[in-house]
Parts: sequence; C-alpha cells; structure tokens
Amino acid sequence: MIGPSHGGHRTTRPIRSRHPRRRFAALALCLPLLLLPACGLETNGEPGVSPFTGMEGPDGPVLAVKVDNVAPARPHTGLEGAAIVYVEEVEAGLTRLIAVYSGTLPDLVGPVRSVRESDLELLAQFDRPALGFSGARSALLPVVRDAPPVAVAPEDAPEAFERDLDRIAPHNLYLDPEAVLEAAGDVSGSRDIGFRFGDPPPGGEATDGYTVSFPSATVGFRWSQAEERWEVSFDGEPARSTAGGTLGAATAVVQYVTVRPSEYADRGGYVTPYTETVGEGPAVVLRDGRAYTGEWSRPSAGDGTRFTDAGGDPITFAPGPVWVVLAPTGEG
Repeated sequence: MIGPSHGGHRTTRPIRSRHPRRRFAALALCLPLLLLPACGLETNGEPGVSPFTGMEGPDGPVLAVKVDNVAPARPHTGLEGAAIVYVEEVEAGLTRLIAVYSGTLPDLVGPVRSVRESDLELLAQFDRPALGFSGARSALLPVVRDAPPVAVAPEDAPEAFERDLDRIAPHNLYLDPEAVLEAAGDVSGSRDIGFRFGDPPPGGEATDGYTVSFPSATVGFRWSQAEERWEVSFDGEPARSTAGGTLGAATAVVQYVTVRPSEYADRGGYVTPYTETVGEGPAVVLRDGRAYTGEWSRPSAGDGTRFTDAGGDPITFAPGPVWVVLAPTGEG
C-alpha cells in the first residue's frame, strides 16, 4: 500500500514496487537536452519549433510533474529531459520543482511530491496539461480535481507510479510519463506561453553566476563557457542527474514574485506559501554568460508570461531548456 502522501492525503490503492534501477541505467544511454549544449533555431512561431525551447523537435501533449527538492530527493531523475523547470517556495522556506515536458519524455521522473494551490495558477497558462503528483492536502484535493490541469495521482493510475527501494520514503516515488499521459486522456499540446527566442538582446551585464536565496534554500546558476549553458546548483552543491552529469539550461530566468501565506498548512503546522504568478514584477534573464534586467508581466492566469526590457521589447531567450526560479521579492 502507498503510505501517507507528501501533502497529507492518504492514497488507498497499491502501486508497483518494481526496483527501478534498470530503468535508471537506461536513461544514461542517451544524453537528453539539459546535459547538452544549447542549440536550435533563432526564430519563433515556426512549424516544428517548440514554443517552450525555441528548438526543432517532436511536439506532444504537455505533462507537468511536481518534483521533490530536499537533499534526500537528490539526485533527480528525468529533469534532464524537461523543456521547462520551475522552482518554487514551499513550507519551511524549502523549494520544490515543476518539470514540464512536451514531445520528448524520459522513462521516469521523480521523486514525485504533492501539489500546492498556486501550482494551479502557474499551470493555467498551459491550458489543460496533465499534472503528475503524489497527492494533496484533503481540503485542497477537490480544488485540484476541479482545476484545468488533468490531475493524475497514484490512486488514479497505480500502474504509472513506482517506488525506488534504494531510497527512503517519501523521497522515493517516481512516475512513468507515458503512463501518466495515457491515464490523463485528452490534454493540451504545447502553445505560446510568452517565451521569445533569438539572438542575444543588446546590453546585459557579463556574469559567471547568480544565486537566488529562499528562507531555507538556495538555487544557483554558474555559466559554463565550455558547455555554453548555465549549470544548476541546489544549496551550494551541483544539481546532479541519475543519468549522470550536472543539470543545466540554455536560459535561466529569475522571476521575482509575491509569496504570501495560503489558506492551507501541512501536518507540521507550516502554512503553505502561495506564489503569485499573475501580475508583474522585476526579472533577470541569464543567457550566454550575461544577465539582462527587465520586467515580467502576466495579465491573467490564462495568459502567458512576457519578459521585457526597460523599453518594452522582449528579452529573447537562448534556444534550449529554460529554468524559471519564482523568487521571493527582495531576495537574490
């Protein structure tokens, strides 16, 4: 049986407990996107070009996965294949991740954790994506079920989830992306969410690194000229993948947002933060070893997020995977 899920909701149906190491090894046979130098087209809106990465490649239904990010959850599995990775604050000032996929899927993603209320607002810009997660607070779960993302937890598709017997619970639950999408049924494909890709914009400040501070965690980016990408770190340590190597991105975005208390708390009494992603605020876009200061804006939950400079022109991203850190205003 599955034990208590990570947001306090207890699932009641069995899942597979296969030993997933064989599948972890298979991941290392190919080098996915985040472990390669960024490359791709410098145009937008062209057929066959992803609106999430600005690169040519297969398109498909959108899958978002809620991923654990405390020390026992690392190294991660499957993040190297994500088109977009969001970093957000959760209880006790720690962070969790939302990995977004479309067209290219790894064998496994995880460790998977519970969803939060503000995830629904963030994911609304993708229209109706599938959402893979471990559970939610009992009071929040009906809200999750009624939201546009198609929620898939272990009780919905037990065959899509499994435990890694070499890790301790609750940091050992993984999902099969293809199985989650099959369980989700009719979900949205990729669409414009506001990202613009192209040549480097004028200006910017040369920088070899940038660190974002949360109350109990840090997320850092270090420019690798040799790899032509930003290498990611968590709490001062390189962000590793079970496929081998360090996670990285062609573009890293620090989106400064309001983080306020929500109406929900976890079992320890910590109030769940609500990260506001509708509105506007400052942003820093990191690409090609330079930092570009600008603004982000998103008029409503159904709209994408635009990143612009002081003159209102788009700050273009480097083609390739994108990491977005939803940083508390005033930190960094």
